[in-house]
Amino acid sequence: MLKIVDLHHRYNFKEVLKGINVEIKRGEVFVLIGPTGAGKTTLLRIIDQLEYPTSGRVYFDGKEILTSPGLRLKIRRRMAMVFQKPVVFNATVFDNVAYPLKVRGYRRKDILRKVGKMLEMVELKGYEKRNARKLSGGEIQRIALAQAVISDPQVLLLDEPTANLDPLSIDLIEKLILDFNKKQGATIVMATHDMSQGERLADRMGVLMEGKLIQVGSPREIFYNPKNVQVAQFTTRNNILKGVVSQNENGITYVDVEGKIIEGVSSFQAGERVYVCIKPEDITLSLSKSRTSARNLFPARINLMSFSGPLVEVELRCPFPLLALITRRSAEEMQLRVGQKVYASFKATAVHIIG
Repeated sequence: MLKIVDLHHRYNFKEVLKGINVEIKRGEVFVLIGPTGAGKTTLLRIIDQLEYPTSGRVYFDGKEILTSPGLRLKIRRRMAMVFQKPVVFNATVFDNVAYPLKVRGYRRKDILRKVGKMLEMVELKGYEKRNARKLSGGEIQRIALAQAVISDPQVLLLDEPTANLDPLSIDLIEKLILDFNKKQGATIVMATHDMSQGERLADRMGVLMEGKLIQVGSPREIFYNPKNVQVAQFTTRNNILKGVVSQNENGITYVDVEGKIIEGVSSFQAGERVYVCIKPEDITLSLSKSRTSARNLFPARINLMSFSGPLVEVELRCPFPLLALITRRSAEEMQLRVGQKVYASFKATAVHIIG
């Protein structure tokens, strides 16, 4: 549906997008993640033709967007964009949502029907005569989303659509996004800082850092198999440990980390310097050195415990630092406390090794 080829963009002397190459499939939800200033909003604005790239090509449904003004207008009418801070007219909710249909010349009865259906979908039925600017942030964002999708765009661009909203509004907007994607078959490209949101919504994700698209893949690939240490540090709360491969036997890799051997699965060979990544939820804690199928088992001491709802983050030293994530119930059953000696174990398959 969208293809971006060798895209570069500068603001004055700063290059904010550097050689972006990506294809976005028809009907998928593609989520862009990356730190503030990485270029996510700029990329969305270029796709929506609000800005023009310094160089590179953008294709929509096989047609190059930047070839002629007439074609650009036709393509732009097949797309819609919702901004992080939506702008609504100083008018009624009805007039705001109806605006895209009015400028497209829809008949009055069709406008009434479509707006009514859309307001019911975004749970704003009965708000037709209220002034849009006097509503809450979550309600205004729903108006902006309704205004964007009422003309049935083939591509919907979303820039941080749930930033600074309450959990109930976030849940509703996420549901609306997925409904529009599944029911209308729309292609959705969304930028977000919320990692868990990206994991919930995305068919595929792209990690944008310092203007470069570093990794593209499924949420599982991004979060469980980061391409390099920069992606690993940004996308997860992984334990990321420096080490040196001591040996590799039939794919089982032995990595020396601060004098202790961690076993994982990789093709790295002896002498190579690597990073060992272990997700906190893959670490099991026990009070004794019990028999386990896990290839990695280390004595450890609890340095800190942080409670968050039903979960507990446990910071360990063994002698390298480890962060484990366990349930509050498990912590209470084991009567864990700071300074206590425990055993930390994890499987070789839970260890992701990157160069």
